[in-house]
Amino acid sequence: MAYQTKNPFIGEVQRTFEYVPDTILQEKLKLADTTQRDWKTESFKTRAKLLLNVADILTLNLKEYAELITIEMGKPISQSLGEINKCAWLCKYYAEKGPSFLQDRCVESTAEVSQVSYDPLGVVFAVMPWNFPFWQVFRFIVPAVMAGNGGLLKHASNVPQCALAIESIFIKAGFPIGLFQNLFASHKQVEDVIASPIVKAVTLTGSNEAGSKIAALAGKYIKKTVLELGGSDPFIVFDDADLNHALELAVLSKFLNAGQSCIAAKRFILHEDIADEFISNFVALIENFIVGDPLNKNTFLGPMVNDNAVSEIEKQVQETLIMGGKCLVGGKRDDNIENMYLPTLITNVPIDSPLWQDEIFGPVAAIQIFSSDNDALNLANDTKFGLGASVWTADMDRANFFAEKLETGTVAINNMVKSEPGLPFGGVKDSGHGRELSDYGMYEFMNIKTVSYS
Repeated sequence: MAYQTKNPFIGEVQRTFEYVPDTILQEKLKLADTTQRDWKTESFKTRAKLLLNVADILTLNLKEYAELITIEMGKPISQSLGEINKCAWLCKYYAEKGPSFLQDRCVESTAEVSQVSYDPLGVVFAVMPWNFPFWQVFRFIVPAVMAGNGGLLKHASNVPQCALAIESIFIKAGFPIGLFQNLFASHKQVEDVIASPIVKAVTLTGSNEAGSKIAALAGKYIKKTVLELGGSDPFIVFDDADLNHALELAVLSKFLNAGQSCIAAKRFILHEDIADEFISNFVALIENFIVGDPLNKNTFLGPMVNDNAVSEIEKQVQETLIMGGKCLVGGKRDDNIENMYLPTLITNVPIDSPLWQDEIFGPVAAIQIFSSDNDALNLANDTKFGLGASVWTADMDRANFFAEKLETGTVAINNMVKSEPGLPFGGVKDSGHGRELSDYGMYEFMNIKTVSYS
């Protein structure tokens, strides 16, 4: 299938882009190589200045880029605006912090002098998803270029105009043409890119299936990888939690972007003493959602990305209900709105059901009830995923215990799981490996070189 913009709310194809011809693809690879070789000699000051230019362009054209996100994948406009602002924040963070991250440092050894230096690997190839079409790309490319690397992007096929816009932003900001390039590559061409000796590393954010395929290719050609894959994040609420605050962020964590987020709260694990109160208030909040046109600034829940995504959610919900789950609200499509699945809350969710074992990439919350701390921990860790977890309690000893014992890349105490520039982000188990953001994310695509003098 070619790359195309199909507005999820309207259901119409608006623009189509053909795959890049093989000859042009090879030219782009060569350009990436020569441009990066020059770029790595640029000063930290120059790199930082251009990143600040990117931030300025994002801010000055905020509405334009936000509307592009909303039109291509259906995110409510208020949330799309937040995504663009977050990208500008990321640029400013690495412009400020990047030079210090990249400084050589001395270490003790048996030699007279030993130091660690950080050299860019070269050209990094990114395979990125549609759900945060700007943010996912920016959190790979911004630290990469600050470190002296170049970037090639194979974006999701349903957000081609976002991909083109991002490439244009970097050129407008003054980055050399060829340092960061969009590729409308086919699945076959993806292997050609990974196989190329020009490409030194690969990063992917996406499904487990996609991650497995890309990791296999990267392994075949001995390329460094960072994978951020699926999640089934637990949202654990104890009887001593601030329920009003927990409910407020439960709504945001579950239903932002129609639940189409790796770090959305997926499984709600509630203490038996507060479960009834939490559930009744949760239902009331859900029933008051403003749903519909994502370009309306008041809309909280827009359409899902396409009909296939809705059909997958329908299948997971129906299988779980057959197994004994109880639907309290939602549980079906809105037949009057294209690609709209109603916000849904299901209790008595069997732990062997799709809603508990699989990643739920939509506006569906699954609930289990516990009585002891060990029960809560076992329920939370009983998953193949390990991306994030949210724990709500006033007991800091308990909070520390769960922070240590939860098998996940991020633990948020009395808050929702979220990503931000200064915190390393990534998962364990089937949620992937490696880290993005902070200094850790920058070092993933560096040659960490040891030099000793005797």
